[in-house]
Amino acid sequence: MIVVTGATGNIGRSLVSRLLEDGVAVRALTRDPARAGLPAEAETVRADLTDAASLEPLLTGADALFLNLAAGGQEAAAAVLAAAAKAGVRRVVLNSSSSVTDTPADESNFIARMHASVERAVRDSGLEWTFVRGSNYATNTLAWAPAIRESGVVREAHPGAQGVPVHEADLADVAAIALLDRTGAHLGQAYAVTGPEPMTMADQVAEIGRAIGRETRVEQISEEAAAEAMSGPHFPKEAALELVRLFGGSVGQPLFPVSDAVERVTGRPARTFAQWAREHAADFS
Repeated sequence: MIVVTGATGNIGRSLVSRLLEDGVAVRALTRDPARAGLPAEAETVRADLTDAASLEPLLTGADALFLNLAAGGQEAAAAVLAAAAKAGVRRVVLNSSSSVTDTPADESNFIARMHASVERAVRDSGLEWTFVRGSNYATNTLAWAPAIRESGVVREAHPGAQGVPVHEADLADVAAIALLDRTGAHLGQAYAVTGPEPMTMADQVAEIGRAIGRETRVEQISEEAAAEAMSGPHFPKEAALELVRLFGGSVGQPLFPVSDAVERVTGRPARTFAQWAREHAADFS
């Protein structure tokens, strides 16, 4: 039995499907099972990851846990880990970030600090662990979907910012292999998982245009305007501005190098952004 947190997120959905294809029993945790839309074969249960008292029964009988920080944040992650240890869960695979470098640089920005803190909690939990450090999720470009549908014009502060966009299914495949590992080959490993090639924001917008058969382009705006557009009730403008400036540091060179982790772990090359764009064309059309 594998417990999947964040089961209705992009990575979580892919992981649930992948595990079911492998014939593995899956307990998918979600705030709203009625709206989850997950395969009927999964045991989909309601979970409030901030309610520590209710977590242990949800983890009882599980061999391993996929922990996604997006499902509840740092405090919830600590509560889930404590409940997992009490429930007898043996292994945790953490969806982390390539921002974590295991150096003092991890204190240099809020993304690295947040994920490094949870990684420390996982290491201290006494459970077997593997970290899947993703970067530049291809699904982040879904934030451009309203603008592309409306006008075909995406407004960003740094059109030349480079990333190495990674398909959510590749992250799920690496996580699944680590969760099901019977040899110990993946224990204690921190995999930096990227796509196969660096691309600028402008490259990605153009690729989406090719996938939907429509002209698309990027219009440059100020960092302040970009941060204002990105911020919201749960993401203060100061944090958004820090992120926009982080993107600015990748103009000319991606923040994270291309990794061969997908091929090393799964035995096949990472999926391209072009493939991702074709698969998600309906979201932008």
